Amino acid sequence: DKTVSLRKDLSEMHEWITQAEEEYLERDFEYKTPDELQKAVEELKRAKEEALQKEVKVKLITDSVNNFIAKAPPAAHEALKKELDVLITSYQQLCSRLNGKWKTLEEVWACWRELLSYLDAENKWLNEIELKLKATENVQGGAEEISESLDSLERLMRHPEDNRNQIRELAQTLTDGGILDELINEKLEKFNTRWEELQQEAVRRQKSLEQSIQSAQETDKTLRLIQESLAVIDKQLSAYTADRVDAAQVPQEAQ
Repeated sequence: DKTVSLRKDLSEMHEWITQAEEEYLERDFEYKTPDELQKAVEELKRAKEEALQKEVKVKLITDSVNNFIAKAPPAAHEALKKELDVLITSYQQLCSRLNGKWKTLEEVWACWRELLSYLDAENKWLNEIELKLKATENVQGGAEEISESLDSLERLMRHPEDNRNQIRELAQTLTDGGILDELINEKLEKFNTRWEELQQEAVRRQKSLEQSIQSAQETDKTLRLIQESLAVIDKQLSAYTADRVDAAQVPQEAQ
């Protein structure tokens, strides 16, 4: 009987929708590793595509029911029509929810990749600071050379806060949703600890270089005064020598 056949098709489709809802929408997902998150994105994408492919089946059932209703007695219409309406509504809701969840997880995955990108950029900058701190550990030369080292360190330290702010915001967004929270907290703790340590070391190095510049300037000043004094004495001695003056006849400092 045609009614039995149609009801069987409707029932099978309802069962598939219920199974898909239980499998992809009602099950609790936990994303503790990037692999789990990526796998969930791919799984939902397949589920979404599979649901869209069922549209042909739903259309065939719809056409069959409508054709039957057009020819069958009115008594058989209402129940079948109601079952068909429920099926179409359930199917459309399933497609919409699967698509929505897939898009959400896609955004979450993109958010995670973006966080990694910012962390990578900031860690490269911290690597540069480490190298710069090593290079300025024992700067040789006078005030000018030390000043150049200080300037290069200060230029490197004038790094915008934008990336670090983005890291905080992206991490907060993900951990608020309970996604990769342990891994993210671990990465952030490591990054922030390194950031703080290098910042403090850079501040200490800046002060040390400033003191070295001051000492070098004082040394330069003292040397200049000695050179000027020696030049005066040299001039006096040259004059005495030219006049054939005996050492005993000149002031004590000249002797």
